[in-house]
Parts: sequence; C-alpha cells; structure tokens
Amino acid sequence: MNHDVDDVIQVEGLRMRYGTNDVLHNVAFRAGKGEVVCLLGPNGAGKTTTIEILEGFRMRSAGRVSVLGEDPAHAGEDWRARLGVVLQSWRDHGKWRVRELLAHLGEFYAPYSTASIRRPWDTDELIDAVGLTEHAGKKIRMLSGGQRRRLDVAIGIVGRPELLFLDEPTAGFDPQARRDFHDLVHRLADDDITILLTTHDLDEAEKLADRILILTGGRIVADGSADQLSRQISGESEIRWTLGGQRFVHSTTEATKYVHELFKQHGDAIDDLEVRRASLEDTYMTLVRQAESGGEAVAALDFGRKVGTR
Repeated sequence: MNHDVDDVIQVEGLRMRYGTNDVLHNVAFRAGKGEVVCLLGPNGAGKTTTIEILEGFRMRSAGRVSVLGEDPAHAGEDWRARLGVVLQSWRDHGKWRVRELLAHLGEFYAPYSTASIRRPWDTDELIDAVGLTEHAGKKIRMLSGGQRRRLDVAIGIVGRPELLFLDEPTAGFDPQARRDFHDLVHRLADDDITILLTTHDLDEAEKLADRILILTGGRIVADGSADQLSRQISGESEIRWTLGGQRFVHSTTEATKYVHELFKQHGDAIDDLEVRRASLEDTYMTLVRQAESGGEAVAALDFGRKVGTR
C-alpha cells in the first residue's frame, strides 16, 4: 500500500481472531484528509470490529494500523481528543438541557486545544449547525427521536475532531432532518475533517461518500466511488428512449458514444431519453453474493483522492 502524507487512516494486513474464528482477514484501506469514506457490509461482516480497532477500543490480533499518525492501541488522551464518535445510541442524563450538556462537554476539550488541535465549537454555533436552536433549552428526555439523534451528532463533533466516526448517523431522521444532516457532513468534510461512517442506507452512502468500502466475510472486496464500483461490476449501461411513439431499450458499455450516434441519426425526434447505470444497491448485492457464495471476489480497487466538488 502506498501511503500519502495526508492519510488520516492507514490499515495494512489487519486481522482479528476470536478463538479459532477469524473475523477480519488481511484488511487494508486508507482514508485521506477531508474524505468521507463509507464502510458497507451485511451484519456480521466485521464493520463494528474494524471501527472499534480504529477508535482504540479493541486490540487487533495482527496487522498495522495508523490513525492520525499513531497506533490506536497505544495512543493517549491527546490523540483521543482529536477524534469524534457518534454511536447508534448511548445513555445520558435526561434531566440535562441541550445547551448546558454541550457546554459542559466542550470544557473537557479545552486542555487539549493547542496549535495542532482545534478549539471546541462555540456552543450556540454547534447547536445551530445541527439544527437544535429552537430546542437548546429543552431537557434531553423531552426531545423527539430525530432531535435526539442530532444531539448525538453534536456530542460527537463538540471538540472539532480531525476524524469523525459515524455509526448509522441518520437512524430515526425524517427526510428534512436527513437532508440537513447530509449538508452538515459535507460542510465538515470541506473543513478537512475526515469522516468514516457505517450505514445500511445505500442511497445515503451514495450521496455522502467520496469512497465506499464493501466489507463482507471479514474482507474488503471493493474500494471506490459509487460510480466507479458500478462501472467495474456491471460494465454496461441501459439506455431507454422513445421514437415515433415506440419505447426502445439498449444495453451498451459505451453509453456516451451510443447516445451521440442516436441523436446524430434521429435528432429532435428522440424523446424521454434515460441512461441508467447499475445502482449502488445492484453493485453491493452482486459483490456480497459473490463473496458469500465463495466465488471469486472482486479485487479491492484504489482510485485515489476525491476530485472536484460535491
């Protein structure tokens, strides 16, 4: 694996064994500064184990892991202050009010605020960023499920982390809250915060992630953007159009060329043109089926850094 100085996460040959059972097999991947990387996989694939190793909460059996330049297994409190973690759920005191809890938590980061570590968020700015301004004075037990999840995110980023772990971050969000959260993730990434998230929502993964890792059977079977993975797996695009009142469908590996020829031949007579690539769901299911059936897994792809804008 070639490493870049901007790599925030570097994993090589990661293995995890419980007794005689190997949960992770030679896992290798990286994540760069400001990248949003999504870890997908079925239940039991090893996602949680991988994340807990990166967070320093679980000791690995073998392999090399570097997170923010340190081995999580031996890193100290200064290192931990540079991380943010949003779990699926956690216990807290329902009598705390939103603003006072976040202000209290922010105080814990002040001793670690140095030239290399960002100062914690201003409490009111943070509350506004996660869309809880109208609820800042509420007791936590009075929040709705979606509001409670926004608070979880605020707790995870209160210290302005350089690396943020998000575990099913939008569970319980309504469509507007989900869209607002996606905007927040993009803003955090634009501020060079690296984000590693897990989700079962493939549409969310496609919208948020610069790169997608598919983990199944304890192995990374693919690594690339949603578009890159769909091209690699399916190869073909489906083109649909209407001509003279009739509907046509054609599959091709050269969609742009085919559409160009179509318009060259028929011009404005072409109506209702659609070009469909394999969806991330199609790609994901194909890779998981291949791995679970013992078939030849697709080699992990490494397409490098994100380019352009979101």
